[in-house]
Amino acid sequence: MESAAAADTRFFGHPRGLSTLFFTEMWERFSFYGIRPLLVLFMTAALAQGGFGFPRENAAAIVGIYAASVYLASLPGGWVADRLLGLRRAIWYGGCLIAAGHISIALSALVGRSVFFLGLVLIVLGTGLLKPNISAIVGDLYPEGGARRDAGFSIFYMGINIGALLAPLITGYLGEKVGWHYGFGAAGLGMIVGLIQYRLTSRWLGPLGVEITRHPDPSVQARQERRMKWGLGASLAALAVLLVLGVTGMLDIDAVSVAHSMGYVIAGMALIYFLYLFTLAGLTLVEKKRVVAIVVLFVFATIFWSAFEQAPTSLNLFAADFTDRVVFGWEMPTLWLQSANSFFVITLAPVFAAIWVALGRRSRDLSSPAKFTLGLLFAGVGFAVMIFASERIQGGGAVRVSPWWLVASYFFQTLGELCLSPVGLSSMTKLAPRKFTGQMMGVWFMAAALGNLVAGLVGGHVNPENPAEMPVLFTRTTLFLLGSGVVLGLLVIPIRRMMAEAHAQQSR
Repeated sequence: MESAAAADTRFFGHPRGLSTLFFTEMWERFSFYGIRPLLVLFMTAALAQGGFGFPRENAAAIVGIYAASVYLASLPGGWVADRLLGLRRAIWYGGCLIAAGHISIALSALVGRSVFFLGLVLIVLGTGLLKPNISAIVGDLYPEGGARRDAGFSIFYMGINIGALLAPLITGYLGEKVGWHYGFGAAGLGMIVGLIQYRLTSRWLGPLGVEITRHPDPSVQARQERRMKWGLGASLAALAVLLVLGVTGMLDIDAVSVAHSMGYVIAGMALIYFLYLFTLAGLTLVEKKRVVAIVVLFVFATIFWSAFEQAPTSLNLFAADFTDRVVFGWEMPTLWLQSANSFFVITLAPVFAAIWVALGRRSRDLSSPAKFTLGLLFAGVGFAVMIFASERIQGGGAVRVSPWWLVASYFFQTLGELCLSPVGLSSMTKLAPRKFTGQMMGVWFMAAALGNLVAGLVGGHVNPENPAEMPVLFTRTTLFLLGSGVVLGLLVIPIRRMMAEAHAQQSR
């Protein structure tokens, strides 16, 4: 059945099932990117303007915690899908939770802050079920692997960015010009549309993602499922108690301190999981060599995301405070500049897909570490642009710079993203041991989680009263990216050699 799906070319030369996943992910990303950059503006807005009036450091940290939790939830989400629900049902239930979360946030204008934070928790849980598993099924559409899989992920990634392009334009206008919660509600409506589309077209996926990974002994399987259900129940109960204590004020939560602690926890979890794979998972030597490559990609992906994910925090606040957004006497919403990245992805993703395929046909395809190196270097150039932009700011923000500085920065960051993100997704499906595919997608998103936390902690330091901080912030980010790119570039050849040896051993 999988070979039949692979032979299908009805969706731009790719399996028709890719269209189901393409549009489902497009609407899910519409909902996600529709509210994420809106959150920091809403939470820092004064009470008189309908916001929460939070300090910038706290608001940015909350956005970082939220985004990190979204990606961190991918690890248990992949595990639940692999062992209990199956990938397809996990996607459906995840989408339902996401839609409920957005509706909850939209209704918080009437109910209060407690429903707002409940909505964030629901989105986290839902995305954990949906995000890793929909990417895993994309990989299953291409059992032959190769450059065609990379091209398929690039098309899938373009769908993500169509949603991310439209979302700020719609929710930004509604949220900033009409009312915050109209923007939040529009994001939820997008997820509902995605759920309807998924239900109507999921048959195009055939049997992919339906079955779970089962133990050969039915009694052992039943025992494992019982333990999983009890564990999930206990975890959700503990989360509910923590949420109640937090929103009622019985537990004083400092967002910045929580973000710092979460960073250490995530890094520790990743280390423990990789140690488990090497020591207790029963992997072959070939599989362990592939996991080594995954570890390297994980580390440098984390560095990339810690810079790239400053878009909804530091760069978003830079757009609000230091950027001249007036066009013909009308000030555009701050969030509209967030669409620049997605516009460039949509424009350039087919170009990159064609480049990877062309190089593959000539047996000159770049390795994943080489593409990651390019990604880091391009992102470094993008933040170097912001050094020059921030140096033009004078007088506490009285002088505002052209929005083209941010557009140029997003352009170079997009080049880096296209070299790293879709290639990273594809690499996880190629390198992951078969029985850990869903979990390994979750591990990939743990890198994004850690990066989002760092970006959230950094992003709160944009202050219109102290513009001198801006050049320092962007210079440090630039040097970190360029230095990391050089280090990874030096590792490309030994990693490629190790992977070639692993492939040769598997072929014997």
